[in-house]
Amino acid sequence: MIKLNIHEAKTHLSKYLSRLEQGEKILLCKRNVPIAEIVPITPASESPRPIGLAKGEFSVSPDFFEPLPEEIQKAFEGRGR
Repeated sequence: MIKLNIHEAKTHLSKYLSRLEQGEKILLCKRNVPIAEIVPITPASESPRPIGLAKGEFSVSPDFFEPLPEEIQKAFEGRGR
């Protein structure tokens, strides 16, 4: 883990960004007192998600498509109570 004061981080940001890309973490300090931790993010998967990952894990009941009760419809439309 790299420990940096704010001034050092601002002055050499591009140098430290390349180290972040390599997986290192940065402990950001203000007058040598830790205030934040900067961690690299994991790259997003480039392959598309397969369809049907939750198949069979839940079902939608037929009443899902029925209209909402009048009081809930009014609340959504801002007509209140």
